[in-house]
This record gives sequence, C-alpha cells and structure tokens, in this order.
Amino acid sequence: MEQIPVSIVIPVHNAARFIDDTISSILAQTFKNYEVILVNDASTDSSLELINAYADRENFRIIDLKEPSGAARTRNAGTDAAKGRYLAFLDADDLWEPEKLEEQLNFMKKKDCAFSFTGYEFADENGVSIDRIVRIPSELKYRQALKNTTIFTSTVMFDTKKISKDLIHMPDVKSEDTATWWRILKNGYTAYGLNRPLTLYRRSSGTLSSNKATAVKRIWNLYRKEEGLSAAYSAWCFVFYAFHAVWRRL
Repeated sequence: MEQIPVSIVIPVHNAARFIDDTISSILAQTFKNYEVILVNDASTDSSLELINAYADRENFRIIDLKEPSGAARTRNAGTDAAKGRYLAFLDADDLWEPEKLEEQLNFMKKKDCAFSFTGYEFADENGVSIDRIVRIPSELKYRQALKNTTIFTSTVMFDTKKISKDLIHMPDVKSEDTATWWRILKNGYTAYGLNRPLTLYRRSSGTLSSNKATAVKRIWNLYRKEEGLSAAYSAWCFVFYAFHAVWRRL
C-alpha cells in the first residue's frame, strides 16, 4: 500500500476568514491517509500565520510563495510537490463533507478512471448550506464539457498513475480550471461524475465567480482564444453554457 494515497492541494491567498474551517473539514474526513499541501500565494492578511500553525503535523506541508503568483501557478506548485497517487484540489474557502474523500476514492476505483468530480451545494459566507444542490452528469467528454461547465474545482480528483501532472498543470489564464478540464478531456479522457453533494461551495462577496459579467467574458474568451472555436460554434456552446449556469442557481 502506498504511504500517501491522496494529496490535497489548497491555494491560499488572503483566506484568513475561512482557512481554519476549510482545514477542519479535511481533519473530519472519514478517510485519514492523506497529505495536505497549503500553498500561500503572498497573502497580506494573517493567512500564512494561520496555516503555519499546522506545520508541525506530519501530513501537512506549507509552501510559501513570496511573490504574487495567481491561482494557476499556486495550484501548480502544489501539484508538483504532491506525493500521493490521487490528487484533489480544495479552494481555501470551500468545505468538504466528512465522507467526501472516502466516497470519491471508492468511486474512482470502481470506475477505474483517471478523472472524477462530484456534485456540490451552495453555501453562504458562513459556510451554511442554502439548500441549492448542483446535480451533475454521470460523465462528461470534451464536446459536452464545452456546453456545461459544471465541473467545480473543489470536487475534482485525479489518478496520477493514469494521467500525467503535466496535463493537470493549469495555464495562466482567466478560468484556468475550466481551461484545464477542457484540455484534459480534449486529450481523450472522460470525466466521471459522482452525483452526491460532497462539497460546500462558499459564495462569498468579491470572488471572481460572483461577478456574472466577468464570468461570461472569461468563458467566451476561452472558447475563442484558448480553444480556437469559431464565433458561430462558440455562440452555440454559449447558449448551453448559459442555460446550465442559470439552472445551477435555481
């Protein structure tokens, strides 16, 4: 048996309000054989001090990036440092249900898959569910994913024996996570969905995704600049993207 089956990468940037709750949701996991890699992205609040309080734990590691690096490079630093076979991402303000790791690992082993994601539910700034659960499809391929950006970063898990870290590395663009999922799927992989709300997505004010106009622009730029899709096909995909985005919030 591998010494560390699962590596959990958490990018931390000015997350002092939330990071202890997020880490507590990891400590509460029913599956215990993991490492946590906290990557501080030049935080100017007390985030570094708070995560350093966990540095004496055997399965916690702290990476301190002195210069602002952005979400993509911060996650990539954690990915490169990861020692586990399975790689999971968790944002510094989101929360996992206690059975998240155990259920997702069992699901991936049953499916014998390289890439999985789970359902999730929205929470308020205090991390309390607002009873809006996002249901997900059983699988997504590249063309389907262009029309449905339902893969949420804090639900994703990879098997690094089946997919290389080079492919998991995120590009330094807006909506870097979606761009990564599309690139992986475009390379022939399938993302398998575990339709259980195992993550709480905290919708705090000031986050990128809270600005709908910005989100629309980012997705359109991904279609046109990153994927090189025609204007007509981009518009076709965008209609479905918008429908699914609205449906998730109903």
